[in-house]
Amino acid sequence: MSASRAFTLGAVLLLWLCCSSLLAAQKDGITDPVEVKALQDIRNSLIDINKNLSNWRRGDPCTSNWTGVLCFDEANKEDGYLHVRELQLLNMNLSGTLSPSLGNLTYMEILDFMWNTINGSIPPAIGNIKSLKLLLLNGNQLTGSLPEELGHLPILDRIQIDQNHISGPIPKSFANLNKTKHFHMNNNSISGQIPAELSRLPNLVHFLLDNNNLSGTLPPDLYKLPKLLILQLDNNHFDGSTIPSSYGNMTKLLKLSLRNCSLQGPMPDLSRIPNLGYLDLSFNQLAGPVPPNKLSKNITTIDLSNNALNGTIPDYFSELPLLQLLSIANNSLTGSVPSTIWQTRTNGNEGLNLHFENNKLSNINGSTSLPQNVTLWLQGNPACSNSSIVQFCTSQIVDVNNQSSTESNVTCPVQSCPPPFEYFQTPHISCVCSAPLIFGYRLKSPGFTNFIAYRVAFQEYLTSGLELNLYQLNLSSALWEEGPRLQMLLKLFPVYVNQNSSHIFNDSEARRIISMFTGWNIPDSDVFGPYELLYITLLGPYTNVLSATPRKSKLSTGALVGIVVGAIAGAVTLSALVSLLILRKRAGNYRAITKRRRASKAFMKIEGVKYFSYAEMALATNNFNSSSQVGQGGYGRVYKGVLADGRVVAIKRAEESSFQGETEFLTEIELLSRVHHRNLVSLIGFCDENGEQMLVYEFMSNGTLRDHLSAKTKEPLSFATRMSIALASAKGILYLHTEADPPIFHRDVKASNILLDSRYNAKVADFGLSKLAPVPNIEGDVPGHISTVVKGTPGYLDPEYFLTHKLTDKSDVYSLGVVFLELLTGMQPISHGKNIVREVNIAYQTGMLFSLVDGRMGSYPSDCVDKFLTLAMKCCNDETDERPSMTDVVRELESIWNMMPESEITAMDTVSTDHTEMGMASPSSFSLLKNPCVSSEVSGSDLVSGVVPAITPR
Repeated sequence: MSASRAFTLGAVLLLWLCCSSLLAAQKDGITDPVEVKALQDIRNSLIDINKNLSNWRRGDPCTSNWTGVLCFDEANKEDGYLHVRELQLLNMNLSGTLSPSLGNLTYMEILDFMWNTINGSIPPAIGNIKSLKLLLLNGNQLTGSLPEELGHLPILDRIQIDQNHISGPIPKSFANLNKTKHFHMNNNSISGQIPAELSRLPNLVHFLLDNNNLSGTLPPDLYKLPKLLILQLDNNHFDGSTIPSSYGNMTKLLKLSLRNCSLQGPMPDLSRIPNLGYLDLSFNQLAGPVPPNKLSKNITTIDLSNNALNGTIPDYFSELPLLQLLSIANNSLTGSVPSTIWQTRTNGNEGLNLHFENNKLSNINGSTSLPQNVTLWLQGNPACSNSSIVQFCTSQIVDVNNQSSTESNVTCPVQSCPPPFEYFQTPHISCVCSAPLIFGYRLKSPGFTNFIAYRVAFQEYLTSGLELNLYQLNLSSALWEEGPRLQMLLKLFPVYVNQNSSHIFNDSEARRIISMFTGWNIPDSDVFGPYELLYITLLGPYTNVLSATPRKSKLSTGALVGIVVGAIAGAVTLSALVSLLILRKRAGNYRAITKRRRASKAFMKIEGVKYFSYAEMALATNNFNSSSQVGQGGYGRVYKGVLADGRVVAIKRAEESSFQGETEFLTEIELLSRVHHRNLVSLIGFCDENGEQMLVYEFMSNGTLRDHLSAKTKEPLSFATRMSIALASAKGILYLHTEADPPIFHRDVKASNILLDSRYNAKVADFGLSKLAPVPNIEGDVPGHISTVVKGTPGYLDPEYFLTHKLTDKSDVYSLGVVFLELLTGMQPISHGKNIVREVNIAYQTGMLFSLVDGRMGSYPSDCVDKFLTLAMKCCNDETDERPSMTDVVRELESIWNMMPESEITAMDTVSTDHTEMGMASPSSFSLLKNPCVSSEVSGSDLVSGVVPAITPR
């Protein structure tokens, strides 16, 4: 036997002796074998692509600190075993199914699988966990019905199964949940009648069942719920049901939201609810007058829009000091608008939105002068015929749920702390670098519509609940989402005493704060409502804070001596082996590190492009959670991210097979840093760290053109919008060909690389295959092509480039011509073996083009379509020389745009493009044009002459 082999065997023997001593010393301090087996079953039923649960295969669950497994500190006196107290698997990108073996964790108090992608049904065996207090399964892809067994959990405080795909009725057994305060079951497919038996629940506080398929009638007895604060049933189907008058007796109620529930009958009298703060009865068929009795003076939001209400505006609307939103739009109210609604306000800084559109209101009674931060909309009322009121009759609508706030209480200078440390403003106005704990946090049902007025109160509420100082909280961003819900990014910094204070939380304090969130130990607030934890980001010094849980020891002195001696011997032996490995590896690592540092220094010199650390990218994407993924291509996955400064970005993360060398990656970034045009997606920064290559772009909220042409979106694109997209895309490519320095051939123009922003402005993206245009040779001549390996996307490839490997600017023209054909037909370039260019050519020659025109875009000016089609077919000519240049393409598109009737342009209600800025004719210039396109329905006889007919929507 060799010396090295003997040395290794000796080390293994010593290590075995050490472990044997430890196991012998803890006979009464190991996890219950039944629970160990249950955890193994749970692990086997899950798919863990990020390997978060890799340590579940080693050691004892409780004594080896398995990820997400929290146990009681001491062994149970009855059986001598340790037992699992919490299973915290929040936001770990887990998929697979939930194992029925969960029911064997019979001592568990918290079961948390929130924000993963787990499918399958909820195991009925969970009903066996009689100690369960928190059942947290929201944000997955669970299906099936709710098990009756869940109704037999005697001390359950909270059931959160929202944002899944659960169907079927609510079990009547849920009426047995006498300790349950929170029913969060919104955003599922739960159907049937709300069981009247639920009205006997003595502790129910929050009843959230919005966005389901509930039907039947609203149970009148719900008013008997003695502690109910929030009743939220929006977007269900209570066809023909009325709102029970008994709901006016819910004396504890703070929020009543019954939006879009197919409700009929009169609006109930809610004047007996003393603290009602939020009322939404919009999008129903309520009729009759608004009850004259006064609502609570605590109310912030009244939305009665889109009903059939009549009568006059009640006078008491002028006596609501906290009102932020009053919407009675789209009803049949008559009389005058009382100006006292805004004149009596004492705090104009809080803002007030008044939506009175589309009623029968005749005038404003009193002053038309609005205080600061008060907005009034009156369009669609007879009052708009009055010239003194016309300023309130514009068509502009502000979406109150699209407000965002990135204001921070930190006023430190530009960030210069090494990540993950950040500047932290202390009470003495001095800024120190500290490491924050970072939480994704969301208010699920806030009792207001304007957060600015409540920002300070929220900070005081949260820090008080967490037992922290107010200055320790940095509310980094707050963004309204559909619901409406309010998502926030919270950063908590360690307490500051003086310059010698620690700049990180110690482990016990970090664990305490985290447990306050995960255990829902922060007291509820009336105005802020229930919250949900979206994620916890632990960077730098906190990476292992949850795996270092201290545990009381019961080891004897002899056992301790044995463990210490064994550990020392094993450590000495193993350290020798580790040292040899480290020395052998260090030389290779040194070269790699040096190369990375050289590259990083070069990166920092790229003007206008920011370097991001891997930690910053992980934080922005919630650790690259699948819920943040918005796309995937040959390069890798694309994630939606939110940077620390609140900016929303798209992060393209390369897969290992797509990695470029350092030089190539740097060259691509340098190339993109020089490309700046309104119709090209901008590069913001990059990351080249931890074996990752990522590019950070501006985020385009309306996705790809391909998505909109494939009917993935609800609203189809009109012809005018499609023309606007075509012209913007062409201008972006024209810039690459003629104005970029040096000029660039894109080489991968396609509908999925044309992105649309929130106003449907088009921008060309993805320059991963781009090539620099030819440069002049010694004689000063510029070659007409580049010889290169053929790359691109089938269906968009220039035939001549494919055959000869000669890439020219006309190759991009061909690809863009295919995009034009997609815009006209909605077809894909290649589908079921059919090529779009060939199919359009055949249809055009046979006079049957109408059968291919995309009916989703509705009627259109036929002459304009004919000219656009002609241009598209020229671009797709097989002969390179027969195609127009990109300059000619843009010129022809502008000509078509200028020929379009003004009505077509003004009808672009889904697009808000500044046409003058894009080089298009302004609407006022249309009267000067001599040959506008004719917008008409064309008869079948016209097909012979090749005129494109106008097709109505299918």
